[in-house]
Amino acid sequence: MARDYSVPVLLHFQEGSYNMAFDRFHKVLEKFPTVNFIGHGPSWWGFISADHDPKVMYPKGPVKPGGLMDKYLSDYPNLFGDLSAGSGLNALTRDESHGAAFLDRHVGKICLGTDCADSDGQGKGCSGSQQIAMVRKLVTDPAKRQQIFSGNARKIIRF
Repeated sequence: MARDYSVPVLLHFQEGSYNMAFDRFHKVLEKFPTVNFIGHGPSWWGFISADHDPKVMYPKGPVKPGGLMDKYLSDYPNLFGDLSAGSGLNALTRDESHGAAFLDRHVGKICLGTDCADSDGQGKGCSGSQQIAMVRKLVTDPAKRQQIFSGNARKIIRF
């Protein structure tokens, strides 16, 4: 249906709950090369690191390069990522130098999402305002920031 209507599919990856077996997701990407998929959630962002333990939802410490999600983003033109929620924020803040390089490497594939539960959109409960601040910190080129903030979503959603 997504293929027929040219709409993307957003998938929440969370080991033990939603869309498990991320190591086999490449088969879906290969089966549906004209459908755009957007990855999101704790397991999605955990797999930014090559040493990710799928049982750990919010890993801490340095990211080991070569994570499966990073590889999928490089290898599959129909895969994109959503920065929303604490999981996206954690992936960038746990290793800022890796986060900056990751965003630069995948600038055309990452979309800002907020998942903000704060009605003011700026308090401690709003991960979106923290995401915006982190992207501004890690991405110094205004054109690249604009791609992440809205350009990529416009391209994927086609509006």
